[in-house]
Amino acid sequence: MDSPETIIKDTTANPAPLGLMGFGMTTVLLNLHNAGLIPLSSMILAMGLCYGGLGQVIAGVMEWKKRNTFGTLAFTSYGLFWISLATMLLLPKMGWAAAPDKASVGAYLLLWGGFTFLMFFGTLRTNKALMTVFGSLTVLFWLLAAGDLSGNEGFTRVAGWEGLFVGLSAMYLGIAQVLNESFGRTVLPIGPQA
Repeated sequence: MDSPETIIKDTTANPAPLGLMGFGMTTVLLNLHNAGLIPLSSMILAMGLCYGGLGQVIAGVMEWKKRNTFGTLAFTSYGLFWISLATMLLLPKMGWAAAPDKASVGAYLLLWGGFTFLMFFGTLRTNKALMTVFGSLTVLFWLLAAGDLSGNEGFTRVAGWEGLFVGLSAMYLGIAQVLNESFGRTVLPIGPQA
């Protein structure tokens, strides 16, 4: 006899808007600094640790529960990026470690740019909005790395403006997912599936 198949319906919420908003809002704040518009302060570091960091890690764990490997890797990785970035800035202030030199920070940013570039390929079969976030984030990391490696602050300023675009793109996608789900129709388009 064949045993009956049990199908379990997933009724949990979509965690992607939490991760996208945490990433997007934190990216906007940091890049307001990179563009030279606001100073680096505890406000940016707190946002990086809490919403950009912890919020995205929580979203990544929720994506794991939904069996979404891409979402799990993306949100937990970028959440831990924000936590590591804030930690890198805080440890020297607390006297626990030496501040990294520009070449070290450049290498750190290059590595994150390479990771993001590889993750971009995972977006090619999703929607245009997610492709935009990952494509522009790759450029952001590489511009920031160029600024640190070359010592040319012009790269960092350009990266700041480009980073505002990245953050706003992620915020748009996050709120679009919420509104489209809430209204049961496309309120904010995210582009067709590729």
